[in-house]
Amino acid sequence: MSGQKAVTPDADGIAAAAKTAAKGKGLPPVHLWNPPFSGDLDIRIARDGSWYYLGTPFTRFELVRLFASILKLEEGKYYLVTPAEKVGITVEDAPFVAVDFDAEGAGRDQLITFTTNIGDTAAAGPEHLIRVERDGESGEPSPYVMVRAGLEALIDRKSFYRLVELGAHNDGWFGVWSGGEFFPLIPSAELDPD
Repeated sequence: MSGQKAVTPDADGIAAAAKTAAKGKGLPPVHLWNPPFSGDLDIRIARDGSWYYLGTPFTRFELVRLFASILKLEEGKYYLVTPAEKVGITVEDAPFVAVDFDAEGAGRDQLITFTTNIGDTAAAGPEHLIRVERDGESGEPSPYVMVRAGLEALIDRKSFYRLVELGAHNDGWFGVWSGGEFFPLIPSAELDPD
């Protein structure tokens, strides 16, 4: 590194670069950016969707949205990416939380559109899959919907209960239809009391 000083990544520098990169409409093209890894930054996204920097909660929603716009998942690790820098962050579960949804139509013609805690929307279907993981010990479900580019939202409890109300049985599963796809939530046999 002759003559070059290593730079430690910080949130202010990433925010400034993200603002520059985010000019224009839509999300920045993080899928096209592959800068060198600059190190880890003490940013954590909690399971409830709250963001923390150095253990302190983010208080500015605009900053959360800005950072969320440059979030990228590579080989199971989350990064904030700008054209010049890539920093690792910690995500406890999923980077987003689906806090509500709208349902239009019924049965196989139903379309369920989720809204996340940062205001993104995702209409469940072939590109935005719903999946459910179950805790091996308690059996408690953790439902997710794909938001974008490998980034999922944990569907919050109230929304999941509402989702179950829209459910139907199909090929041995209880689940929901959306965007022409059936998304299994639980085996039908587990709902049978006999």
